[in-house]
Amino acid sequence: MSKPLLSVVITVYNEEDNIQPLLEATYLALEEIDYEVILIEDGSTDRTVDEVKKYANSRTKLIIFNRNFGQTTALAAGIDMAKGEYIATMDGDLQNDPTDIPVMLQKAIDEEWDVVAGRRANRKDGFVLRKIPSKIANWVIRNTTKVYLKDYGCTLRVYKAGIAQGMGLYGELHRFIPVLAKQQGAKMTEMDVKHHPRIHGESKYGLSRTFKVMSDLILMLFFQKYFQRPIHLFGGIGIISFLIGFLISIYLLVLKIMGEDIWGRPIMILGFILVLGGIQFITTGIIAEIIVRTYFESQDKTTYTIKSVYQGVLNPVIRVQ
Repeated sequence: MSKPLLSVVITVYNEEDNIQPLLEATYLALEEIDYEVILIEDGSTDRTVDEVKKYANSRTKLIIFNRNFGQTTALAAGIDMAKGEYIATMDGDLQNDPTDIPVMLQKAIDEEWDVVAGRRANRKDGFVLRKIPSKIANWVIRNTTKVYLKDYGCTLRVYKAGIAQGMGLYGELHRFIPVLAKQQGAKMTEMDVKHHPRIHGESKYGLSRTFKVMSDLILMLFFQKYFQRPIHLFGGIGIISFLIGFLISIYLLVLKIMGEDIWGRPIMILGFILVLGGIQFITTGIIAEIIVRTYFESQDKTTYTIKSVYQGVLNPVIRVQ
């Protein structure tokens, strides 16, 4: 296959009932575009692989992981495999609508955007467990990173290939993809896209991801502000800690000169434990993250393991009229 205009990367995990309608809708939406579809099967335990093999056309490639690695790693694998000038990403649960992709692609081409992000209009998810936490997370991310998008949780986006393939996706950073793109100087916009209620299968998200998002936000802020000058962060913390410690020492010295016993005071011990322990935990986490990135990138390693690759057939069961 020659280099296509568009590569569509779709992550699927236990979506056997969604595969046929997903591929039908995708092929129909893209029939006027030179495209390829890359599905990343993220260690499903149902018949997802069989369904993809049954309905995939000759422009579709299936990447099969040997276990579940998570959405960020699956997206990274698909983006690595993509050959298109532009790359679109979307979920495989039929909540994203493939008919939005040509419109987003045309907007990216005509207006020369590096990233066109989807903004879910009339979102069809639960209000308490999905919408409220998402709104809070979006507000926090938007106001701390200064990347002003309204919907960070929408996977449906179109990128220039160079931007997508240079982001460096690790861990569970898929929600922060706009931040990673912005760090590369990407010119970015947002547009309303359709959103459908989930019909088949179960959502893979829950409230438990809130703490992961907050942890990743701290990491994003570090990379955004201090990655090239970490001494400004750690040096500042060190100076403040030193000055506080110095003042405490002077205070205790004065008390000692006045004849008071200063040894073993709970406030002194607690202060040392909290300050030193907090700094140690935060810096150890950040340093470990840098080491992981260095390990993979310096050796051209990937964070995923592919079990096999399947190329769709020329005449699949699905025939788009």
